[in-house]
Amino acid sequence: MEVWRTWSFFLTQRWCLWVLFIINFLGTIYGYYWYKNQLAVTPSHFLVFVPDSPTASLAFTVVLLLLLIGKKIPLIEAFAAITLFKYGIWAVVMIIWGGIVDAQPFFEALVWQHWMLIASHLGMAAQALLFVHTYSFGWKEIGLVAAWTLLNDTLDYVYDIHPWLHPRVDAMWPAVAVFTVGLSLISISLFAFLAWKKEIEDVHF
Repeated sequence: MEVWRTWSFFLTQRWCLWVLFIINFLGTIYGYYWYKNQLAVTPSHFLVFVPDSPTASLAFTVVLLLLLIGKKIPLIEAFAAITLFKYGIWAVVMIIWGGIVDAQPFFEALVWQHWMLIASHLGMAAQALLFVHTYSFGWKEIGLVAAWTLLNDTLDYVYDIHPWLHPRVDAMWPAVAVFTVGLSLISISLFAFLAWKKEIEDVHF
């Protein structure tokens, strides 16, 4: 508990918030750039559903900016927390999965960009959890984000607009779809539980 309080104090220092803001802002720009080829061939009415990770990090960048100016928007917090955690874990699993099924040995199949993406996406998931103490969202916001997230999953695998995958992983898209929806439900449930736990603690405090 004491370690958690120390982390909470450290993360909410203005210099730390600014460092994280800059890192997430630059990472978001790179993320949208990473999707440039897929976005170029995506129908315009589906564009918003394609760049999942950079949209999640963009939302968290806004959350950091709001913390810096002393404001809160619960819906953006909920969107950032749930999607940042989900897509952080999802991308790591997909990259590792691709390395496992590749014709080359695992450590030859994954190049430095893959390891950079693994590290950055693990950081995304970690940030979503480390800032739990700052969130102000409740059941309404969680419900709205849950609806969006599951709609995104549905469109991804009905219209094949999910992020591009290793060809051998893409061939197993039913398993990917089940994993993705399952991860969405886990992410939604996790932050619903954390929001409920925080609400109980605030009442007793």
